[in-house]
Amino acid sequence: MTSKETSSGKSFSMKHVGWKHSAGTRYVLFLCLAVLFYVSLAPNLLPERYNIQVGARSEKEIRAPMQIPNNKATLKAQEQEAERVQPIYTIVTVPNENLVVSILDRIDRLNQDDQVSREDKIAIYKLEIPQRAKDFIQNFVNSNRSSANYSDKLLDEMLKVTNQQSYKIPEETFIKIPRLTSQDIAEMKPVAREIVSRLTNDQVVEAQAARAKVAELVSASTLNQRTAREVVQELSKLAITANKFYDEEATKEAKVQARENTQPVYIKQGDVLVAKGQLITEDLYNLLDDNGLLKNEVNYWPQLGLLLLSLLMSGGLLLFIRQTDPNKFKYNNSQLLMLVLIFIITVITMHLAGILQSTERPYIGYVAPVAIGATLVTLLLDMTLAYFCSMLFCILASVILNVHQGQMFDFTFGFFSLVASVVAIFSIHRASQRSTLLKGGIMVCLFGSLSVFIMTVIGSGGQWNQIQTLYAIGFAFAGGLLTAILAIGLMPFFEVTFGILSALKLVELSNPNHPLLRKLLTETPGTYHHSVMVGNLSEAAAEAIGADGLLCRVGSYYHDIGKTKRPSYFIENQNNMGNPHDNLDPKMSKSIIIAHARDGVEMLKEYKIPKPIRDIAEQHHGTTFLQYFYHKALRLAEEQGKEPDFTEEDFRYPGPKAQSKESAVIGIADSVEAAVRSLRNPTVDQVESMIEKIIKSRLDDHQFNDCDLTMKELDIIAKTLKESVMGIFHSRIEYPEEIKKNKTTEETRRSG
Repeated sequence: MTSKETSSGKSFSMKHVGWKHSAGTRYVLFLCLAVLFYVSLAPNLLPERYNIQVGARSEKEIRAPMQIPNNKATLKAQEQEAERVQPIYTIVTVPNENLVVSILDRIDRLNQDDQVSREDKIAIYKLEIPQRAKDFIQNFVNSNRSSANYSDKLLDEMLKVTNQQSYKIPEETFIKIPRLTSQDIAEMKPVAREIVSRLTNDQVVEAQAARAKVAELVSASTLNQRTAREVVQELSKLAITANKFYDEEATKEAKVQARENTQPVYIKQGDVLVAKGQLITEDLYNLLDDNGLLKNEVNYWPQLGLLLLSLLMSGGLLLFIRQTDPNKFKYNNSQLLMLVLIFIITVITMHLAGILQSTERPYIGYVAPVAIGATLVTLLLDMTLAYFCSMLFCILASVILNVHQGQMFDFTFGFFSLVASVVAIFSIHRASQRSTLLKGGIMVCLFGSLSVFIMTVIGSGGQWNQIQTLYAIGFAFAGGLLTAILAIGLMPFFEVTFGILSALKLVELSNPNHPLLRKLLTETPGTYHHSVMVGNLSEAAAEAIGADGLLCRVGSYYHDIGKTKRPSYFIENQNNMGNPHDNLDPKMSKSIIIAHARDGVEMLKEYKIPKPIRDIAEQHHGTTFLQYFYHKALRLAEEQGKEPDFTEEDFRYPGPKAQSKESAVIGIADSVEAAVRSLRNPTVDQVESMIEKIIKSRLDDHQFNDCDLTMKELDIIAKTLKESVMGIFHSRIEYPEEIKKNKTTEETRRSG
């Protein structure tokens, strides 16, 4: 390694020290982010707690930190709703018609038995018919005990009611029953079945009311015999029972449901819970205790949980940056400081909107410019990073803008923040003009308002308040406009404070009306044309390897601005004039040529051009060797018979070498453009060979040691430059077919 390279390496090493490049500073900044997350989320997740006792007077006024439930009032409201619940009656379907039919069948069989006397038959009927009715109900209850149709309490209630409402058949009816013949009974069955079935199909709470209708129905029947009609009437009354009973369990369940459906009674956020000097009663103490507002017990678990959440968010951001691009912030902590400031600004705007919120007007939170963070990260840092930050902003918004007690996050504000941030990134990630920010703000207005409408309609269950929805949409629209205004106002601050070259700033610097570019055009038109060509070549090559093509193009416009101090000493400006270097000492020529890089940096500083462009002007030649003037100096020394008092190192640019891909690409494109311009009739093979030679020469000269260009990227650069040169100098480059044709024509002319 040469002494020059050693010096350059030491310079680079010294350059990358201090807070901007310290690993410790980098982790401190991420710790600051964790502290920011903790402090911003604590007011919503960790309400203030008080040290008070029952019977003492409060030393301060205690207000509800947010909407909190009033358990005592809620219990009272629940009991009132439960008392309003009416008793519930359940219908039990009993096939009573089967009972009357079975009794008539028994009468038919017994009446046909001649071995039993009439008196015995009467005695049997007096005992058996009432018992058969009781057994019928008991059997029905027993058979349904194990089923899921009816509860045991309901069946017990059925037994109780049917026993209370049982019907007693008159004595004279039992005397008449033995007179019935089989034909009489056959005529009685359908009539009795029809009457019982018809009356028990209705809801029967009191059996007596249904039994009162039996006589009318019997009179309207087809039975003509008086005895048959009387017996059917009495047996039907016996078979008819209540079928609608008080359901104790269903009533209790309804009361429980009524209590559960009762809306909780809340104490509004900001309402005074305890006035200053007020006596603390048992009820007040319990109210504060139930809502975690007392310091009765030391409980650090909530603080620990919030701390872990904050560290998780900050650590996730750190890991995301290291995973996606390990070198993204490796050498400049100022970018991380800028990221911390962006988070601070975003959190502050959320809290300002949160101050205006209340439980009655939660929609005011939509005015928060939640997309400002994603917008600034996209414009100033990286689009991929902006997507990850959008998720963090979503979490912050869902907590900071949440006004509902009992839930940590409000999904509506989180969803609104995510939609607004993603739309902002899509809208402005290729912004080239300040007006694009306003257009992006309009897109945030539209899609943010749409997300609010969607969440309102989905969460309303079909009954949404149109007025409040319009307010919410209006505030969301205003939040989008506020995002654009803040972005336009904050961009210059970040660009100037941190020396950031955003795409917007680069486009402004590429304006030909910029004083330096006008100076370059009017005083050194050859250099101006050369710079434009280098810009086209370097932009294509940079984009091919994933570098910043726009920075390369704009940096190329300014890379030779130092030539305006001595324009005639550079060949592209020597039209129709001699070369001044022909009459100069090679050392003086070397000094003039080398000085244009240093002069350019000084001019760019004077015009406050951002550092990345100044670096390109300083580094695009690296420490390359001025071979022509070195050999000219050797030749003069030989002619004068002197020993050379200089070395190759004296004829090198002072550097530093290219520190970025963009500087290296511009350096290659600068040499390629100058070489192609020097060829009168370049061929494709010549161009390709020349590009490869330039890249190999710089590679062998270790000019790419301080930037992270790979061999694969160098091959891509060579291929892209070849294609670009073909396109730009198409009319001057002879292709193999043209060379062959010209050669044949020349031979024909000579032979002729």
